[in-house]
Amino acid sequence: MRIRKAILALFILGVLVAVIHIVQSMTLDRIIHYTEVSFISPRWPDELDGYRIAFISDVHTMTDEALQGVVDELNVRNIDILLLGGDFSRHDGRYRRHIGILSQVQTTDGIFGVEGNHDIAENFFAAMVYYGMIPLSNSGLHIHEGFFLAGVEDLWNRNPCIATATADASEDDFVLLVSHNPDVSMQQDTIGIDLIVSGHTHGGQIRFFGLWAPYFTVRSSITDYGQRFAMGWAQSRDGTPVYVSRGTGNYYGYPRVFARPQVILFTMESLEEN
Repeated sequence: MRIRKAILALFILGVLVAVIHIVQSMTLDRIIHYTEVSFISPRWPDELDGYRIAFISDVHTMTDEALQGVVDELNVRNIDILLLGGDFSRHDGRYRRHIGILSQVQTTDGIFGVEGNHDIAENFFAAMVYYGMIPLSNSGLHIHEGFFLAGVEDLWNRNPCIATATADASEDDFVLLVSHNPDVSMQQDTIGIDLIVSGHTHGGQIRFFGLWAPYFTVRSSITDYGQRFAMGWAQSRDGTPVYVSRGTGNYYGYPRVFARPQVILFTMESLEEN
């Protein structure tokens, strides 16, 4: 009798856990979270305090309507620059439509982006240029005096080189690096870089109560570093801060479970307020 009760209790618990995760997937995990992040660094230029950086990654197969909603939201949030972290859909010209939609985001300093492993760099970058965006492909440039932006090629498809991307930065510059795959930060020198933003891992896609991503265990090829780059703050091999987005879009029918889609909004400050 006790064994039967224990089995029944375990069955009920299992059903309850499954229901919680299904409800989460069908509700909150379908609503984009606009994640506000304050980044404070003594190397950030004083005159650019309050600068707003939006980061979108892993758009994949979002509907045009959903992406237009992101554009509309960003256009009321006073964005200075928009960064794209790669991974758009290759199919049916969708990535061209999505780039066109994102070109409507109103910024003071423009829209820049890197390729992801699902992008064909030549086609993706051509679409970006057509819509007035600037691709970053092992390259970088000064956005303002003291603020250098760089981006690298995708780790899986081509040959990312952080040293080449940041070659034109000076020692006094705040250097922000965009890399679709955060694993690059463990394989190359990041000394001299102040902030890295990445996507690729989708927050684990499916997480157990938001705490652990068995998806990484099953698909170990997604990252070579376990849960390190699941989402949010991490560090490179050299201790550089890395912020990993859960991604903004849907991945070809895979559900998100406790891995809510997001758009990152950084507010940059040179000193902490007293």
